[in-house]
Amino acid sequence: MAVVTLRIGELAARAGVSTRSLRYYEQQNLLPAERTSTGQRRYTEPAIDRVKLIQRLYAANLSSRTIAELLPCPRAGITPQVAQSRLAAERERIDAQIAELTRARTQLTEVMAELDHPMDDCL
Repeated sequence: MAVVTLRIGELAARAGVSTRSLRYYEQQNLLPAERTSTGQRRYTEPAIDRVKLIQRLYAANLSSRTIAELLPCPRAGITPQVAQSRLAAERERIDAQIAELTRARTQLTEVMAELDHPMDDCL
């Protein structure tokens, strides 16, 4: 059975991303591409799901470097347990940022309330 391959434009359309994004993913070692003798990129069907996963990880505010470390790839030696642990650490980092932003928002709200009821002393 022949392996179905996709050109860059076909993959972009099926995954819902731009060809520019696919080239960037390749530069960042997130998406491997086979090259034809004329240098055209060719991808297999599983690349569609991989691109969608990359998009979701970017949407979760992960860096290219972190995504490259986590993506399923037999040569990378990343086990599902290691990936889960790393993703949990990223979620904790985001939770800490949310807590800090919430604290800052509360402080700002308090200052705004005080300005609504000014004291005799000017700020």
